[in-house]
Amino acid sequence: MDWAFAMTPGAGLGGGSGGNLVQALVPLALMFLVFYFLLIRPQQKRSRQQKEFLEGLKRGDEVVTTGGIHGKITGLTDSVVTMEIADKVRIKVQRSQVANLKPKSALEKSE
Repeated sequence: MDWAFAMTPGAGLGGGSGGNLVQALVPLALMFLVFYFLLIRPQQKRSRQQKEFLEGLKRGDEVVTTGGIHGKITGLTDSVVTMEIADKVRIKVQRSQVANLKPKSALEKSE
């Protein structure tokens, strides 16, 4: 009947299950740390940088939207950016849709 005891949980560990709980939580904690440092923390950093970028926009900046529209900022509100995309052609886009500033080298080549 010794083989029946080998099949019961915790039979060889002295009858206590406290060690099993710690052994189960350590890998979960390590996985959380890996996810935090590889996924969550860099995303928070990018989000913070994008927020600072959007707050720092000003009139006259040459920008590109997430849709690929290039233009010059002519007006700003809390949530809307007015861009001039051609002579006397202005559009309004949400501030959050501004992706980045136009590179200076692109500005010099287009002029």
